[in-house]
Amino acid sequence: MLRLTDIKLPLNHQEEAIEQAILSKLKITPSQLISFNMFKRGYDARNNRDIQLIYTLDVEVKNQSELLEQFEQDPQVRITPDMQYKFVTQAPDNLAERPVVVGLGPCGLFAALILAQMGFKPIILERGKEVRERTKDTFGFWRKKPLNPESNVQFGEGGAGTFSDGKLYSQVKDRKHYGRKVLHEFVAAGAPEEIMYVSKPHIGTFKLVNMVEKMREKIISLGGEFRFSTRVEKLDLAPQSEGYKLKGLHLAGGDYLSCKHVVLAVGHSARDTFTALYEQGVHIEAKPFSVGFRIEHEQSMIDKCRFGDNAGNPILGAADYKLVHHCKNGRTVYSFCMCPGGTVVAAASEPGRVVTNGMSQYSRHERNANSAIVVGITPEQDYPDHPLAGIELQRSLEDMAFAVGGENYHAPAQLIGDFLAGNASAELGDVKPSYTPGITLTDLSKVVPDFVTESIREAIPAFNRQIKGFAKADGLLTGVETRTSSPICIKRDKDYQSVNVAGLYPAGEGAGYAGGIWSAGIDGIRVAEALALAMVTSDAKPE
Repeated sequence: MLRLTDIKLPLNHQEEAIEQAILSKLKITPSQLISFNMFKRGYDARNNRDIQLIYTLDVEVKNQSELLEQFEQDPQVRITPDMQYKFVTQAPDNLAERPVVVGLGPCGLFAALILAQMGFKPIILERGKEVRERTKDTFGFWRKKPLNPESNVQFGEGGAGTFSDGKLYSQVKDRKHYGRKVLHEFVAAGAPEEIMYVSKPHIGTFKLVNMVEKMREKIISLGGEFRFSTRVEKLDLAPQSEGYKLKGLHLAGGDYLSCKHVVLAVGHSARDTFTALYEQGVHIEAKPFSVGFRIEHEQSMIDKCRFGDNAGNPILGAADYKLVHHCKNGRTVYSFCMCPGGTVVAAASEPGRVVTNGMSQYSRHERNANSAIVVGITPEQDYPDHPLAGIELQRSLEDMAFAVGGENYHAPAQLIGDFLAGNASAELGDVKPSYTPGITLTDLSKVVPDFVTESIREAIPAFNRQIKGFAKADGLLTGVETRTSSPICIKRDKDYQSVNVAGLYPAGEGAGYAGGIWSAGIDGIRVAEALALAMVTSDAKPE
C-alpha cells in the first residue's frame, strides 16, 4: 500500500472529497484505486475562519510500482510502513519462575499484558482495589466520605490515568510502534476506533474503567494472576560484587513472594515505597517536576477563541490549548494536562493533604475547561538536600492547601482577577467551580512559594494574548497541583534494570520514565521485553 501524507481538505468537506483528493494527488482514475483507509486525521486551526483537516491515508492501487517511480521525489507519497507489533521472544515451556509486576497503572498493565501474551504468566501485585471498587471509593471521597489511602485517584487498578482526560498522545518517539500496540489493545478492550486515527485521541474515565476490566480478563485468560490490596513493603536483596541481586518481595501482612524478575511500576505517588527503596540502598535521584494550580474557564470561551464560528463542530469537539511562558525570573510556566469540557478533581492519597488534578469524560460535555498552570522547579535550585526532598516539598504544599482550605479537604481557590491584583477572593463570578468536595475562597499566595505566585502572575496575561479571555477576572484558580510528575528517578541501565539491583526493572511515571497513559504504556512494553529476554537467557543457563 501507499501512504499519502499532508492531504488537506476544508473542515466541512463532502465524504467523497477524500477519494477525489487521492485521485488528484496520484493522477489516477477511479478504476485504478482499489481501496483506502484513514491512518491519521488532524486539523490546522491557526486561521479559525478557514480550518483545514489534514489527512494521512493508506491507499491500495493497481499500479503501485509505477506510482512509486513517478513520485520518487515526493515525500508525501511513500510505501506504507509495517507498523505491526512483533513479540521479541516467547516463554519456554519449562520456565523456572514467573515474573512479577508491581503496580497496575498503564505501565504495569501493559507490562503484564505483554508478558502474558509471550507466555510468561505474570503475577501482578496492586496495593489498591479492583477498578470498580476503587471508583466507588474515589467518588465517595469526592462526596465527602473519608479518604481511603489505599484506594483513591492515585492507587488502585488503572492507576492515576483512570481519573483523567484519558489522553493518548505525547512527544515520545515510537520507532518500534509500541504506541500502535497500546492503541490496538485499547480498541480491543472497547475504546472507540477513532483513537487509531485522530490526532489527539482521548478516552475518558468511564470508558477507561470498562477497558481496564477487559484487559485484566485477557491477562487472566493467558495465565496471569492478580493480587489486589497487596502492598510491597520491602525488597529481599542479596549483596553481590556490585550492588544487589533481587531474591523476593516482603509484602504487607507478613507474606513473602520469591521472585528474581520484577517490574516496578508503582506510579508517581507511591511515596512510602520510594522511601523504603531508598533506605534499602536502591539508587534514586531527585528529578525536576512542576507545581501550581488548576485554572478553569467556560469551555465555550475556549472553543470560540480557538475555532471562531466553527466552534461546536463535532469533528473538532471541545477545544484544547497548550501554553508556555518564559518568565523574567528565569522560571517557565506552562499548561499541563488540559481537560476540555472536564472537571477539577480531588487527587489526595494521604490524609490531611489537598491535591488537585483534572478529569474529562469521553464526551467532554461539562461546562468548564481546566488545565494545570504550573511552574517548573529543579532539585539544584529548589530541593537540593536529599534525593527524596522533592517529596517533602510536595507534602508541605499539600499540607498548606489542606489548612488554608479549611482542613476538610476543600481546596483553596481564588478568582483570576483577584489573584493578579493580590486580593483575597470573597465571592464567585460566572465560572462555577467543578471541584468536589468543595472550595474555600482565599488568597492562593498563602499556599505556594513566592516565586510560584510571581511567575504565574506574569504568565496569565501573556497567555491572554494567545487566548483572549484567559485572564478573565472571574475565571478560577484552585490549588494545589503537585503531582505533575514523579519527583524522583529510579535509575536504570541499558537493559532497563536498576543500576544497582539486578532483577529490578523500574518503569513508568513513578520511576521517572513516562508522563501520561500512552508513554507509560509504551514504557511498560519496553520493560516487559527486556525482562522477558533476560528471563529466557537466565533460564537457559544453570545458576
